[in-house]
Amino acid sequence: MPNENNFQHDELSRKSPGERLTATELTGGALPESPAWFESMADYGTALSQARVRAIVFLHGSIHGSDVFGMQRLDEVGGLKRGYSRGVSGVDALLSAMREGGNGIPILSGGLKPPFLNDAATGKIVDGQVGEAGNFTNAYVALFQQAINKRLPQPIACQRLLWASEHHHLGRAAAAVRLLHELHTLCETQKLGKEDRILVQAHGQAGLVLALASNLLCPSPITKRPKLLGLLTAFADQYNQADLAATARRIEPLLADHSLLNGATLDVVTMGTPVRYGWDLSGMGRLLHIVNHRNLRTDGKTWLSKMELPQVTMEMPIAWGGDYVQQLAVAGSDAVPATEAAKTVNKTIWEMVEPYDGFERWLECARRAVRFPSEGSCLLVDYKDCTNSTNVQEHYYGHAAYTRLNAMLFNTSEILRSLYKDAGR
Repeated sequence: MPNENNFQHDELSRKSPGERLTATELTGGALPESPAWFESMADYGTALSQARVRAIVFLHGSIHGSDVFGMQRLDEVGGLKRGYSRGVSGVDALLSAMREGGNGIPILSGGLKPPFLNDAATGKIVDGQVGEAGNFTNAYVALFQQAINKRLPQPIACQRLLWASEHHHLGRAAAAVRLLHELHTLCETQKLGKEDRILVQAHGQAGLVLALASNLLCPSPITKRPKLLGLLTAFADQYNQADLAATARRIEPLLADHSLLNGATLDVVTMGTPVRYGWDLSGMGRLLHIVNHRNLRTDGKTWLSKMELPQVTMEMPIAWGGDYVQQLAVAGSDAVPATEAAKTVNKTIWEMVEPYDGFERWLECARRAVRFPSEGSCLLVDYKDCTNSTNVQEHYYGHAAYTRLNAMLFNTSEILRSLYKDAGR
């Protein structure tokens, strides 16, 4: 996507990423929390420090309690009721496998649903029920912070953020505004400035929040930034969301004069993020996309997922081809906002950021089988999470592997290799 992307949708190119692409697999390595593991993590911490990384943010939502495949929107536009699936073998079974209540993903304790609060009580519920499956637990972040800072005189700050997990355009736009405010606060509290770097590791649709944030950070006076912030502010003012309105007003001048990060550079790693919004790299640093992937294609296009019906429905329950949430939660899918007012604003934002709507458009985007956006480095990883088990909670359709403790050392090594290979190690 171009500089001054101005919130354009990704072009969903099926071309090979070329030199942007690397493929690898999760290796055994040192056992987590063993002496060798701590030594390796300490080495990586030194390398991150030498690369001027001063803060690392772990951003994620919750697989439980949220419409992770975005079936609410597909049902709303009548995927089955209007007969759009006729003549396309396997679509009915695929939709049933994706739908809340039938996809094997239970609700959270007490029926907790989005918007989730980023507070200790919510984090405790999510950690207790979801564990480390697609979830950066408090224990994970604390261990990471302890391990990388073992030898550092100036520790790298580590922070966990649970975003609201409202899987629609309004929810993601509001989350982008709140995230940018959190990053501004982090820069101030850690006294970050020029030559310092912040690294955000974003799981799943949290990566879409970062994509919108990258457009907001564009140093040029793009036309859609004030429009989007104005929409959010007006909506928040009218419907008793004073915190969102205040946050949008607070960051708008900081974005306009490019001072939001106090001169620090934002680097981003996405993990299992569907390809939807376009990225704008003009106001940020380095970008890496990691996708859990096992090649099932016979046409040599190993960088694409397999999207054939009805076979895909039989592969999903054992995560045979990798991350099926990343593959299927594409344009046209989404949760549905809770109120009519929110639906109205969501539609307006939709028209700004995503030209695709309707069931047939979703099917077209899913069938393109695109694993990576048009910007950033690309890493295909076989996380070895396909064990032929049909227990969804062991793999969550390939979407859970990135945040597990057994992948922490591996992920950190790959992030260093991809983003900071010029740092001394």
